[in-house]
Amino acid sequence: MAESYIDPGREAWDIFKGLPRDQPIHMLNLVRLKPKAEYPPDHPDHGKDLTGLDAYRAYGRTTAHIFSRLGGRQVWAGKPQVMVTGPGSEAWDIAFIAEYPSADAFIAMVRDPEYREFVKHRTAGVADSRLLRLDPVRELGEGFGE
Repeated sequence: MAESYIDPGREAWDIFKGLPRDQPIHMLNLVRLKPKAEYPPDHPDHGKDLTGLDAYRAYGRTTAHIFSRLGGRQVWAGKPQVMVTGPGSEAWDIAFIAEYPSADAFIAMVRDPEYREFVKHRTAGVADSRLLRLDPVRELGEGFGE
């Protein structure tokens, strides 16, 4: 089975924290869901026969007020259709870009005790994911890569 990624690794997290923390950032999210959510036995949703999508939506609903309170907003969302360039095994169910007013806002979100409780829905529903920090380009050029 191929390696999957659910949470940031220590090295990547340290690099993230070492980048400028006082400017807006975008976070590209690519998510592949589990067919069935896998909650731990002590979670209230364990055994409820929820899908990965159900669990991910619960994550979104329960954390939205934290995301908003810290100044976050979703700036782009799309439904992945086909991997045109790249491995077909990298098919995604959900794709979106979240904007934060600063890296510190993102860090505050993931450290928030209430968020840490609700992120269990994400863990239960996600089979694999990618999270890429982006520095938003303020003035776009006319050609690709400008």
